[in-house]
Parts: sequence; C-alpha cells; structure tokens
Amino acid sequence: MADPAGNPPAGGAPQPPRAPAAPPAPGAAAPRATQAVPAAGIAGATPGPVTPPYNYKQVLQLMVQMNGSDLHLKVGRPPTARINGELQGLDLPPLRPEDLRSIGEQIIPPKQRKEYEVEKEADFAVGVPGVGRFRVNMYQQRGSIAYAFRAIAFQALSIEDLNLPKVCEEISMKPRGLILVTGITGSGKSTALASMIYYVNEHRHANIITIEDPIEFLHRDINCHINQREVGTDTGSFAQALRRVLRQDPDIVLIGEIRDLETLEIALKAADTGHLVFSTLHTQDATQTINRVLSFYPPHQQADVRSSLSTTLQAVISLRLVPRSDRAGRIPACEILINTAAVRDNIRDMTKSLDIPDLIKEGTVQYGMQSFDQSLMNWYSKGVISYENALFYASSPSEFALRVQGIAGTSDTTFDHVKQDAR
Repeated sequence: MADPAGNPPAGGAPQPPRAPAAPPAPGAAAPRATQAVPAAGIAGATPGPVTPPYNYKQVLQLMVQMNGSDLHLKVGRPPTARINGELQGLDLPPLRPEDLRSIGEQIIPPKQRKEYEVEKEADFAVGVPGVGRFRVNMYQQRGSIAYAFRAIAFQALSIEDLNLPKVCEEISMKPRGLILVTGITGSGKSTALASMIYYVNEHRHANIITIEDPIEFLHRDINCHINQREVGTDTGSFAQALRRVLRQDPDIVLIGEIRDLETLEIALKAADTGHLVFSTLHTQDATQTINRVLSFYPPHQQADVRSSLSTTLQAVISLRLVPRSDRAGRIPACEILINTAAVRDNIRDMTKSLDIPDLIKEGTVQYGMQSFDQSLMNWYSKGVISYENALFYASSPSEFALRVQGIAGTSDTTFDHVKQDAR
C-alpha cells in the first residue's frame, strides 16, 4: 500500500492509484456496489458508477521521480510520460473514462470548467504539495476526456544551470526593446524566459509585469517588484491586459506568447516607448522568427513594420533540446541573433531578402552570436552529444558533416572559436 504521501511501495512496481473502498462498520448494511451519478458538468463525460477518486498525484509523483517532462492521459492506455524526449508507458493499469472524469473533478478550476464545457478544451495550472507544479491542457478526443501535464520547476533555474550561452545574461540586461525566445513546443522557451527574468531579478531594481496563460514559474521578489497576471484569472485576455499594462508603470513586460496581431502591435509599441519586452514565438530559427513577425501584417504595411522591428528588436534566442550522450538528460542547442547595425539594415531593406545566417556567422566573435550548427559543434566537440544527434538537429547536416571531417574553406573562420574552446 502507498504511504500517506502517495509514494509507491518500495521494492516493487507502483500499485494502481485507485483507492480501495472502505469496509463497512460492524453491524452496518453493506454499501451498494455501484450507483449512477451525473458527470458534474464536465462535457464529454457520461453518467457512470461511483468509484473512489483517482490518485493522479501518485502518477505525477512517479513521472517526476523518472525525470519526466510531460504526462499524457487518455482512455484505454496506461499513463504515458515523456522521458528525455521519448514517450514511455508507466507500469500502471489502462485508464478508464471514470478515472479521467475523477481527475477533472479534482483539479479543474470553476472558470476553466465552464470553458471546457463550451470549447471542449481548457488550460490551467495545478500545484501538488511535495511533488511539483504542472501546466495542464484538458481536452477531448473521440468523445472522451484526455490530459497533457507539463512539469514546471517550483523555482526558475539560472542561465548557467540551464547551459545557456553567457551572452543571454547580457541580453537580459538590455534597457529596452523586444527580446524573443523561440522554438517548437517543448524546446524550453518558458524555462529559458524564466531564467532570464530570474537574472534580471538578481541584478536590477525594476517593476516586472508578466502576462501568462497559465502562470508557470512562480517568481518571488529579490531586487525587483514582480506582478504575475494569469489570463482567465487575473485578466480577461492577453490583449486586455496589454492595453492597460503601460499604466502600471512597468520597466519590463513578459508576454507568455505572441498569438495575434493585436498582441504583437502592443508588444512593439511597449518596446518602442522605452520598455523591455520578453515574449515567445513558435518558430524554428531567427530567420523564420522575423518572417513570422512580418507575416502578421498585410503587404501595404510591410515597410512600416520592417522599420519598427528593426529599431525595437534586441535579440532572438532560438532553442532545440538535444539528448545528451555523456549522461541522461538533454541540453539546449541555441541560435543567438543580436540586432546589430548590419542586421537592422537587412530587416529594414525591402529590396533585399533576409540574410540572417550569414550575419550571425559574421557576428560570432564580436557580438556573441551563434548558429545552431555552431552550438551543436561546441557540444559535440566537448563530448556532450553524439555525432548522430548533432547531425539530426543541425540546420545544415551536410555542411556540419564536412566540418566534422575538417573540410572548410581557408577563409572561413566560423568554427575557429569552437575548436579553441574544445582544446
């Protein structure tokens, strides 16, 4: 039997997280085996038998003990965790519809319950004492409830602890402008942003306002005054919060994600009026990030937005998490773009196509910029990642393979600093 904290028994596989029914008191009538009950308003649920509450906390605890990043729950399959980027089923019974209904009854806030009833999906965060904090997406698939849990650290890690480039500290301390952290889902964008806010919190005295959906990392005041606002709880929407944020005397504004044109325009305005703005985009690299920002606007506004972006953008940090070969875990490969004079001219000039990769290579030594392939070469040279994984995550695999073989033009010094660091 699990202990009161929900830990699985020692020396064996974890037991199914279904609490047994309590035996009847002496002389009392035996309880009915089942009883039909309504689904308490959760859409996608049908009346079913009374069952003990599903012990989802024990499942989350098991996932955390295995260093998992995500937990997926759906009918007919055991709980499935993402461990070092790979999905792995846990040694637990397949989930039943009543198990998933029980989880919803235990964790979903009232406002998100109404949202789920209408939209068939909802986002929120949940904290489990002694286990961790989790971002939750509750959704419906094939007429039944499903969940995706994302583990969130209780406290943001430092830039150094996350193995991010040192230049991220300099970027965090910019006095104004727009800083974008990009990558695919699960690439560490929110974690990287939290580490940069943590660095600012230690080294500046500023008023920081975050607008998130939902709040992930909880920041405590160190040297900064931090207010964290959650969409749906503290404000109606990103746009609503952003329309009023400039009246709250912020020095720094963190926007969880730029999702639409209105959010982007307010972010650019805040950056243009002397504020430092952090946000994220779901893009794969710096070039795609700039193109995505431009794509929000119609053709007749391209000249204006190019001019605005060229002056407000400070940096783009793009991330890819790569499995380590020296030990368990993953490490970030980072592409860093700093908005230098040459980059500004390239963004502003509509007669020229974006030439961001070459500008990154030219700014490696002087400005601390780096491409994904340079970052991968650095980790590969140090024995942190394997050649196969480096090649898989490289932006230009054929060129990367030639670099490993030592084939390069005599005038190309792009990877010279990597060779020196590996010595």
